[in-house]
Amino acid sequence: MTAMPASFWLVRPRSDGGCDYVSFAPAGHAAVEMREGSHLPPQMPLLKRRHRLDRAEAERRRQVLQQEAGFHCSEPLF
Repeated sequence: MTAMPASFWLVRPRSDGGCDYVSFAPAGHAAVEMREGSHLPPQMPLLKRRHRLDRAEAERRRQVLQQEAGFHCSEPLF
C-alpha cells in the first residue's frame, strides 16, 4: 500500500447472506487504520476491531487476508 487510496476494502461472504469486512484507510503520515467487522443488511454494520498500523504491517495483513483468509477486493460497503 505504498500509494494508499482514500480507502481500501476487503470482503468475505458468509453463509447467512452477510459478509465480513476489513477496511484500510490512511491515518496520518505513515500510519493506516485497519477496521474489522461484519455486515448483514439491512442491519447496521458491526465494528469488531480497530488497529493503527504502519504501512508495511498493513500491507502484510492485507496479503494474509487475501491469500489465506478468503477476502477479496471490494467497493466500500457503506
